[in-house]
Amino acid sequence: MKRFLLVISLVAVGLFWLPARCPAPLVYRPGEGWTYEAVGEGRWTRARAKDQFEVAQEAFDNGKTRLAIKAARRTVRRWPLSDYAPKAQVLLGQCYEKRKYDEKAFKEYQRAIERYPKVEGLPEILQRQYDIATRFLNGQWFKLWGVIPFFPSMEKTAQMYAKIVRNGPFSEVGPKAQMGVAAAREKQKDYLLAVRAYEVAADRYYQDKAVASEALYRAGLAWKKQAQTAEYDQSAAGSAIATFSDFIVLYPEDGRVGEATTIISDLKTEQSRGAYRVAQFYEKKRRWKAAEIYYNETISKDPESTWAAEARRRLEFLRRRVAKAADSVSVEPSVPAPMPVVNPAEPPPERP
Repeated sequence: MKRFLLVISLVAVGLFWLPARCPAPLVYRPGEGWTYEAVGEGRWTRARAKDQFEVAQEAFDNGKTRLAIKAARRTVRRWPLSDYAPKAQVLLGQCYEKRKYDEKAFKEYQRAIERYPKVEGLPEILQRQYDIATRFLNGQWFKLWGVIPFFPSMEKTAQMYAKIVRNGPFSEVGPKAQMGVAAAREKQKDYLLAVRAYEVAADRYYQDKAVASEALYRAGLAWKKQAQTAEYDQSAAGSAIATFSDFIVLYPEDGRVGEATTIISDLKTEQSRGAYRVAQFYEKKRRWKAAEIYYNETISKDPESTWAAEARRRLEFLRRRVAKAADSVSVEPSVPAPMPVVNPAEPPPERP
């Protein structure tokens, strides 16, 4: 037994002193923190910002996105004021986008714009952000902890588009991003926020006829959807009619004028139906005056509708009924005048 323990001890000591190459995946550098270095990467750190960025760019070009991320991030952290820091920050976004981490990529692009307002290639960065947001608008899922596809979110998508608009409201993608905010809100079924976003697009980009007309038309559609939610919203229907009416006046040559006219007619008919139902409610409660008001409103909303025709018939019936009730009321008998009250404290009047 003692001999066995002695052999084991000698082997352990020999292994301890035997020179061997042991890879160190985790490396700590002061001011940079811990970094992971895969076996075979070699030493990728450099002493100058230019050299470090070149390592990142070369790794990206060769498809080594993990190494590119480390080298680019070190460039930004070690030399944040160098001419290569903005390029490295943009490269981070490109790396994450290539690895299908779109939300991380969007954030890295956003940092590039916020930290370096004069970053080179801003139009391309905005286009990349717009493409990412559009993928989420079309149903791509956001990732839990940035890794696991978990859920779609129109709220996050709308926020992405809103950042693009703030980054470049009058850039090439600015108007499309503003429309994207509205479209995301519409998919979220928040039609009031969608209307506001469409109205902003129509007002801000009024000189762009294609954008402004599209925004105004879709604002009308969003008002219509709001009117059709739950109980029919008469005020939203009125706003939809007003919006489509403005669309017809401002863009009379647009190919959707006919559709807008049909929608207006349908909305007025629906308004007429809603007023008729309210009138029926008051009629059942024997509140004739209120019923008469709403029957008249039924007629004014859409005079040619079947609801208006029925409202006229009910109005005639109510008038005959009220007149008949007035004729059947008996005249009250006259009441003799009361005797004058005499104050007993006063003396009686003198006789002549």
